[in-house]
Parts: sequence; structure tokens; C-alpha cells
Amino acid sequence: MQVILKQDVKGQGKKGQMVNVSDGYARNYLLPRGLAEIASKSNINVMKGKQESLEYKRKKELEEANAIADKMKEIKVVLKAKAGDNGKLFGSVTSKDVAEALTMQHHIKLDKKKFVMPDGIKTLGTTVVDVKIYTGVTGKLTVLVEQL
Repeated sequence: MQVILKQDVKGQGKKGQMVNVSDGYARNYLLPRGLAEIASKSNINVMKGKQESLEYKRKKELEEANAIADKMKEIKVVLKAKAGDNGKLFGSVTSKDVAEALTMQHHIKLDKKKFVMPDGIKTLGTTVVDVKIYTGVTGKLTVLVEQL
């Protein structure tokens, strides 16, 4: 019997997949628990429509991520912080600070978790920060830290 899975089922497949299972397994386990539905023509069409819409959404998000990555190459984020005479900051500039400054200065809103800054920025000057915008799309952002 062919069924369309509504949830991930261990040993059978992922949500949205159409799989062949034995009639007894489908009737006695999958269908009563709401884990699957019978693969009728209308259900197959609904499944294909959902897959197409997901694919379209992923494609659109990828295009937006590439546009943001291209835009980030050209911009520079300027931050001000207190520093000692040798150029070392009192504290550090974190990814949260960079995300807020990017939003305020250039109106690009990104989550602080997308910035790859393991220890933060601890010195004055220019630093290039990697930003993981989307799966497989990484941008580079120039951050300038100036004396307050």
C-alpha cells in the first residue's frame, strides 16, 4: 500500500514522502496514529503542490541571501568603543553590537548568531567578519572600530 507520511517515521521515511508499506502496517499502525494518509490522487496532488511551494520559497530565500551578501561587500559598519593607549578595547565588540549597528546604519536586519566572531573584536581598526546568511551563502562585512 502506498501512503504519504505526515511525520517522520523511523525506518520508513521523512515527512511528505510517499512510501510503500505493507497493508497491515498502514491500517493498524500508521493510519490510526495519524502518521500517514493513503496516497490517493488528490493527496498526491496536494503533496506535489506543497513540495513545489517549498522549493519556490527556498529559491526565493537563496536569491535574497545572495543579494544581501553582494550588498555587504560594499558597506562598512562603524562602531565606537573605549580603548586604552595601545589600541586595545576595554571589553570587546560582540556580534550583538555588530548586528545592531548594521541594522541602525544600513537597515539590514540579521540575527546575531549569523556572525562568525568566536571571541569578538578586541582591538581598534578594521576587521572583516564572516556572516553566514543562508545555507551555503556566506558574506563578508567590514567592521571599523573607532576610539570613543
